[in-house]
Amino acid sequence: MATRQERMWEHIRADQALRQVRKEKRDAPREERVRHKDWVSQFGEDGEAFDDLALPDVERVVPLGERERKRANLVRAQSSPATASEGNTLAGRGHETVSDRGIVVEVSTGLCRVSIAGEEALLCEIRRSLTARDTGYTNVVAVGDEVWVSHNGSGRGMVEGVRPRRSALARPDPFYGHLRQVIVANVDQLLIVAAWREPALWPELVDRYLIAAARNRLAPIICVNKVDLAADPAEPAAGLRPWLAAGYPVIFTSAQTGAGIAELRTALMGRTTALAGLSGVGKSSLLAAVQPGLNLRTSEVSDRRHEGRHTTTQSTLHPLDDGGFVVDTPGIREFGLSGLSRRELAGFYPEIAPLADRCQFADCSHTREPGCAVRFAVREGRVAAVRYEAYRKIYRDLPG
Repeated sequence: MATRQERMWEHIRADQALRQVRKEKRDAPREERVRHKDWVSQFGEDGEAFDDLALPDVERVVPLGERERKRANLVRAQSSPATASEGNTLAGRGHETVSDRGIVVEVSTGLCRVSIAGEEALLCEIRRSLTARDTGYTNVVAVGDEVWVSHNGSGRGMVEGVRPRRSALARPDPFYGHLRQVIVANVDQLLIVAAWREPALWPELVDRYLIAAARNRLAPIICVNKVDLAADPAEPAAGLRPWLAAGYPVIFTSAQTGAGIAELRTALMGRTTALAGLSGVGKSSLLAAVQPGLNLRTSEVSDRRHEGRHTTTQSTLHPLDDGGFVVDTPGIREFGLSGLSRRELAGFYPEIAPLADRCQFADCSHTREPGCAVRFAVREGRVAAVRYEAYRKIYRDLPG
């Protein structure tokens, strides 16, 4: 029977032997192994098309999203701007995946609908590797974006890339004040729809929309609807003379009689137009007159100040038969002036801006100071009182 000391030395030798085995195993040269790919490629059932990227057999550790970027680059290589409308076929086993360029017409969380060559919108997921980081915006894809989409005819697709935006109608993000949320991208013009009556024309609101258009580099068009309700046919033109004199284009329409509809249709043709205006002014009726069957959701005019209520909670792009798109823009009244200071306001009034340098005080607000050239011009009738009063109301609402 082993003594206690012998058992102790036996344990020590066993422990030393175990350590030696572990050391030899650790120091032994390792056989490089290829990582097993158990995922299914979007372009082929076994990833065959994705392997055409000629990746090395021994894969390295790559930054997050690199393989997704390579996948997107493959799509872009197959889809140049000159041929994107015709579509391109990517080789895959068992089916074909096509890369096309389209326009986003509606956006939801993680999903969007993309119109390709004017056809029925395709429901698409948004590639997770796409990021809005360092863009100043919080959303990767917005209504109006031109995107590359891969799809295989199953009714679903994947947004692989977003083309650079030429314009963006955006508002401050409610959670990240230093960032903005794109409401509509690639807009050409802003159609400001007001009514001559029911509800009555609201000059201050029209000016707010005009300022929002200028700040977002959009061409403004004022559309005064329901001119058939005017007691005198000359009233609407006389009432809009201050805006006409300031150089803004104005279209007078009546969805009921058809007056001005042809002119409005021409103004919308071939362009992407954002609509702005209270519900109740006849936006949906106008669009239905321009293109029968094209309707926005509507609601009754509110009794409170006849302001109406926005019934649109999400922007949706509507294609026009004659070319172009229209999109309603909910909430533009609220975010159109966000970030604008009082000292900047005069620059958005073409008839006031040239007079600002003639005031007695360099920091003149043009609301109460003596020696104000703007107030003097109002008294002389060179600046319309209705525009000046709208300026004063907006000025009071802005931060110093």
